[in-house]
Amino acid sequence: MGTCLIFCAAGFDGLVKPIEKEDYIVAADGGLAHTEALGVKPHCILGDFDSLGYTPADSTVFPVEKDDTDAMLAVKKGLSLGYREFLLYGSLDGPRLDHTVANFSALQYLADRDATGYLVGKDYIVTVVKNGTLRFDDTAQGVVSVFCMGPDAKGVTVKGLHYELENGILSAGFPLGVSNRFVGKASEISVTDGSLLVMYDRKNGLPQR
Repeated sequence: MGTCLIFCAAGFDGLVKPIEKEDYIVAADGGLAHTEALGVKPHCILGDFDSLGYTPADSTVFPVEKDDTDAMLAVKKGLSLGYREFLLYGSLDGPRLDHTVANFSALQYLADRDATGYLVGKDYIVTVVKNGTLRFDDTAQGVVSVFCMGPDAKGVTVKGLHYELENGILSAGFPLGVSNRFVGKASEISVTDGSLLVMYDRKNGLPQR
């Protein structure tokens, strides 16, 4: 299958890779403005539309008072259709820090269901790796930070970065993995038991898994 592309309401600075015909496009509330700016017709428009300010035609409307954010509604829609890779645009650079943190949770929600998600911002890409490995080639540049998501992440190994780690443990209570950096080598970040939130410069694109 292709990728589920979710456009959220926060800042948007272009696509990280071209849209393919197999991709499924969801406009979540104010994210419709981004698809319109791209000249792209979404397959699905959903949300409570408190950000957009009006209810578009042919949309699925949800109440403002609900358990899911609009981004999470879009994630669940993509999963229900069988998609396993998700790119969430407009998901990092908004005025609501709580929604940014909620999007971190959406990444974990995907990882818990054996799916892969990326928050694509203007300057950063954020992803969660669970019981797996991320690999970057030797052209990667800039800062990369690694944080524990949930219970202690065990068997954490970092190779080819400025600061390396072998079979370590990261805790949510101490930010040991902040402000690492690429050094012109092929690198990898892996965890054998648990989940890691990894954020890095957008210019490096999507890692190998």
